[in-house]
Amino acid sequence: MAAMKALLPAHGMVEFGDVGQPHPADDEALIRVEAFSVNRGETFLLENPCPAGWRPGKDVAGLVVQAAADGSGPGAGTRVAGHPPAAGWAEFVSVPTADLAVLPDGVSVSTAAALPLAGLTALRLIRVAAKAAEGLAGRRVLLTGASGGVGHYFTELAANAGAEVTAITASPERGARLADLGARAVLRAVTDAEGPFDLVLESVGAGSMAAGLDRLRPGGTLIWFGQASRQPVTLNFFDLLYGATSATIQHFSYADSPVPYGDDLVVLLRLVATGRLHPEIGRIADWAETGTVLADLRDRRIRGNAVLTIGSF
Repeated sequence: MAAMKALLPAHGMVEFGDVGQPHPADDEALIRVEAFSVNRGETFLLENPCPAGWRPGKDVAGLVVQAAADGSGPGAGTRVAGHPPAAGWAEFVSVPTADLAVLPDGVSVSTAAALPLAGLTALRLIRVAAKAAEGLAGRRVLLTGASGGVGHYFTELAANAGAEVTAITASPERGARLADLGARAVLRAVTDAEGPFDLVLESVGAGSMAAGLDRLRPGGTLIWFGQASRQPVTLNFFDLLYGATSATIQHFSYADSPVPYGDDLVVLLRLVATGRLHPEIGRIADWAETGTVLADLRDRRIRGNAVLTIGSF
């Protein structure tokens, strides 16, 4: 079995190791990874005991070196972006063809690698939000934790759909581009926002959800899609009697969709290629610097997405 370099979990971080190249299933293509994105949630996973054999990596872009045996998906030599279940922080990864999308001309592998997890989450959040509010045009939307990759994508997509977005970010520097992407207001705390809002998109936890509910209109919807503070939420039922009566609190998971990842990646890549979506990439570095990038991402020193490129080891 041919060997390759891969990043392996080690002491809450990662270290390089030698592993065997993957053997794709019939419906998988073998991808030579040229760039991958790391997400803050993955830093949390690495802090905990990892399942035996698990390797991180869900956002990749690169070149198909072996097409799927069943004839599905792109052929060898095609540039692609993909969203594998894991193990993408490596020289090669097997990806189900349903989770791949061909890169349009003019879209770099670094840009494409920043799209999968954050972009898919934002795109699917847009669909859920639009359904909850019966359309986004003219709707007032409050978005917490807005300075990460999901927040940037969601803000631009929602603003383009006609929503009036109020974006919350604890750091003005990290949220500087949100106004350029279409946010009506960029504030430091939920308590600074003036409601009522038709929709609240909550991803912080702790007291953020209760403050968001206080600013929700009666009959409005709060969509809960994260807990970046890692602090549990506490709600008082009686507070709702004097505020957002009959509010709906809806849990969201980006994986809960009938649409294959690859189909939604096609949408995201087309939006980027036509200038209607602008990934916020806070850092691009060689994968030898992955440990440093993970630490900076965990401590919120990177705005938007972080991308690692695979050069010579």
